[in-house]
Amino acid sequence: MIQIIKRIIRLFALAPRYLGFDPQKVLSYKYYPKFRKDKSEWLKQGGKITSNYMILSDYSDNAGTSKGHYFHQDLLVAKLINEHAPKRHIDIASRVDGFVAHVASYREIEVVDVRPLEKSVHENIKFRQADLMNSQDLGKTDSLSCLHAIEHFGLGRYTDPIDVDGHNKGITNLVNLVEEGGRMYISFPIGKNDEVHFNAHRVFHPATVLKHPSIEQSMRLIRFDFVDDNGDLHLAKLIEDVSVDIRDGCGIYTFEKITSS
Repeated sequence: MIQIIKRIIRLFALAPRYLGFDPQKVLSYKYYPKFRKDKSEWLKQGGKITSNYMILSDYSDNAGTSKGHYFHQDLLVAKLINEHAPKRHIDIASRVDGFVAHVASYREIEVVDVRPLEKSVHENIKFRQADLMNSQDLGKTDSLSCLHAIEHFGLGRYTDPIDVDGHNKGITNLVNLVEEGGRMYISFPIGKNDEVHFNAHRVFHPATVLKHPSIEQSMRLIRFDFVDDNGDLHLAKLIEDVSVDIRDGCGIYTFEKITSS
């Protein structure tokens, strides 16, 4: 009953944004007097104004964001790939204007996504449209990444077909792309339970991925990092180090393909 009440409260709290109304924009009008004062000072100094384009929310902003899932995972995995210096790197559906851009700044990266992508003028970005819930003939690679993407497979959010087992099929196909001795970097939301937040994403217990058949049979975890509920990064930890009460974390896993005897 308590969980139902919490969900109802959360729904009412988010309802204005779902309807296109942002309460933060309304609250920012407390800075309107400052805007008027700044404008008056600008004109007093002889400044010209072509048109008014009032932005009030930036008065209370910080210089930027140096926390959170994407900030930490994109920088960390790009750094790990640079240090490992693989011959080839394939990325599956990670953020293009974050992680992919980081990697493309120093090496070639092959990007695969179920959605289309306009051809980039940056020669280090090679793109192919494909659905990794199905096996793909991309050839073997010694380095592969899939950051904050596997949790979406099969939910239909990104035009992919509905498939309740989409994430499991995706992981199997990712593992199959990695050659023996190669590395796979994968990240996704972690919480205290396995959950489906339809149609946004899945959330996984930190240890769930280790029980996936293809991971158990073919991969060895060589590094685990995670972002906690506060958006802070914890480097080179054990899975057991994650708080049992975590709700909105991000697990970042580095696997190595086991060499068959």
